[in-house]
Amino acid sequence: MNRTELKPKWVDLVSNYTDKKAIVASLWKDIVDHYSNTSRYYHNLAHIQNMLNQAEDFKSHVEDYDVLVFAIWYHDIIYKSTKNDNEVKSALFAKKALKSLDFDEKKLKNIEDLIISTKKHQIILDENDDNAYLLDFDLSILGSDWKTYQNYTQQIRKEYKIYPEFMYKPGRKKVLQHFLERETLYFTEVYQDKFETQARENIIKELKLL
Repeated sequence: MNRTELKPKWVDLVSNYTDKKAIVASLWKDIVDHYSNTSRYYHNLAHIQNMLNQAEDFKSHVEDYDVLVFAIWYHDIIYKSTKNDNEVKSALFAKKALKSLDFDEKKLKNIEDLIISTKKHQIILDENDDNAYLLDFDLSILGSDWKTYQNYTQQIRKEYKIYPEFMYKPGRKKVLQHFLERETLYFTEVYQDKFETQARENIIKELKLL
């Protein structure tokens, strides 16, 4: 991940909502400081970059692109493996940070809701497909080739290294089983066609290895 590649994306986005360079720089520092924490092996800037790249690919399918992209930037800004309120705290963090920008309340609320939807990976906003795309971008890693998927599972394990195997494995199994029990892992037709089969194969394989 190249931080110098990501910064211009951030500056371009935020500059639409403020002409104060100090605010743009301050918000960027918050982003970098949180996502570069040494305890993050997967939920870091590389993950954000991956999601942003996907968002760019599907820009023409998205109703409110800026809202979606802000949600991507902030959806994992608070991430502690020992907590289960990361998404709610990330949404509150985003709300507070973006108050300094020229945003209307509805857009701000939509960003919050999009972030919170990543907790259970269920759609909250259904007036368009933006929420569906956000969730599909976030879970696209599950449908990657086995080597990439394996690397992802190792990164997740490192983020949960505080837990010994006898505690980690049942928790991980529960998460994976929950995904398998869903009617579909992905919400958009294009992601179902592209990733659904591979994702289920990867999850079943990981379950057997746990």
